[in-house]
Amino acid sequence: MIDSNSILLFVADAPKSAGFYSRLLGQDPVEASPTFAMFILPSGLALGLWGKAGVDPAPAATGGGCDIGFKVATADMVDTLHAEWQAKGAAVLLPPTDLDFGRSFVAADPDGHRLRVYNVTED
Repeated sequence: MIDSNSILLFVADAPKSAGFYSRLLGQDPVEASPTFAMFILPSGLALGLWGKAGVDPAPAATGGGCDIGFKVATADMVDTLHAEWQAKGAAVLLPPTDLDFGRSFVAADPDGHRLRVYNVTED
């Protein structure tokens, strides 16, 4: 039986990506090497950053084909995190915007992986 869940992102430079995510998340990785870093998010999901040169089989795609979602409690938190992440070097692809499900912004990491921060509007 599966006992934990993780997302593995293939990255060009694991230490560089680990530094980027450390700044954004405000935490250090629980594991780090020249080719890999692992963060445990507050939800318990593990986020791994794996140097794509060492992945077998080699990845066929690069970042940007999907969003990693970070749900926050309020629409104001979307705006706050947008300002914080932008100041920490995240490339903003979509500024805070009201969408049909709630408020959201999208940033990208150095490898083009899309990070969507969002709050769901309750009806």
